[in-house]
Amino acid sequence: MKVLVIGGGAREHALCRSLSLDPDVTALHCAPGNAGIGEVAEVHPVDALDGAAVADLAGALGADLVVVGPEAPLVAGVADAVRSRGIPVFGPSAEAARLEGSKAFAKSVMASANVPTARSYVCTTPAEIDAALDAFGAPYVVKDDGLAAGKGVVVTDDLAAAREHALACDRVVIEEFLDGPEVSLFAVTDGETVVPLQPAQDFKRALDGDEGPNTGGMGAYSPLPWADPELVDEVLRTVLQPTVDELRRRGTPFSGLLYAGLAITSRGVRVIEFNARFGDPETQVVLARLKTPLAGLLHASATGTLAALPPLRWDEGAAVTVVVAAHNYPGTPRTGDAIEGLAEADAVEGAYVLHAGTERDAQSGAVVGAGGRVLSVTATGADLGRARERAYEAVSRIRMDGSQYRTDIAAKAAG
Repeated sequence: MKVLVIGGGAREHALCRSLSLDPDVTALHCAPGNAGIGEVAEVHPVDALDGAAVADLAGALGADLVVVGPEAPLVAGVADAVRSRGIPVFGPSAEAARLEGSKAFAKSVMASANVPTARSYVCTTPAEIDAALDAFGAPYVVKDDGLAAGKGVVVTDDLAAAREHALACDRVVIEEFLDGPEVSLFAVTDGETVVPLQPAQDFKRALDGDEGPNTGGMGAYSPLPWADPELVDEVLRTVLQPTVDELRRRGTPFSGLLYAGLAITSRGVRVIEFNARFGDPETQVVLARLKTPLAGLLHASATGTLAALPPLRWDEGAAVTVVVAAHNYPGTPRTGDAIEGLAEADAVEGAYVLHAGTERDAQSGAVVGAGGRVLSVTATGADLGRARERAYEAVSRIRMDGSQYRTDIAAKAAG
């Protein structure tokens, strides 16, 4: 199978790494890729938002499967463009990707499917915003209706800050605060059959102790030793399958990766949000534990044959990923800083470095930072404690001026 992955972050590096280890994959390509992906796949320049350009590239490469990583190309209809050429593609149509692209659309689907979620108001005027904030009270949960690269949500006790964020959005969803720990659960679907993966937990705040501003995610771990063993089955029954069934009923079947962000509240499981693609950095730890070859799973989703697939096989151990971010992230990050110690980090037993925002300097050939989240340092082990030790040992060997990372990823869960 010849596979083309679209994207250039750590999620795509994780996908490419797993695909490169799959004996069924005879050729692996990625566009536009990054400095790390270039070591496991052939990289090509492409505008990931240009459906025709992506479809042309897939055709020229003779791809048997195209995997669309990020949300923006999916919402822009890139999967539709590839599908229209008769090439199997892992990723939903633009219409189905509205599940992530519009919080209001997602709320409508959940209401129709009786999926448990936070009570909410969709607001477009200052008067509606003030009424909704007043109705729920603090802490205020304010979500930009559209895509915002993981940074469109503000949770705050400060009424003025909540109102300021709401007024800056064209359309905004204001909802009740959900108490309890958060869980990410991915599921692969072909529009009918839904195959859940293993749950993970990520860390959204920039600083230790869940302090500081929201980010795209500073680390993750899997499995969740504290979670109810029945959690995956419950979420499949009450959230994932009803959502997939409702989208099919609406005539916009969802195939690809359905990501449910969940709160385990005092009143039961509630959906915080849906994403239409693998989440970053949870993908890094979930794929680290998946023993079933990845290409066949994604191809079955793309071709409507998931029901025929045998049950997924998982490593019984644990995985931890720690994000190394650039100076000033999640503000405007400083780019161009040289990254050293990558080979030394990769030499740690059970650990490997996945590149997020990196590129090769044209003059020196050195790997330099090219984004906010620069690396996802990932490690596996017999348990969370061992995986965590290895991940942080690998992090300690990496040198990049001004870099930052959290020191408490999976600390509580590892006990």
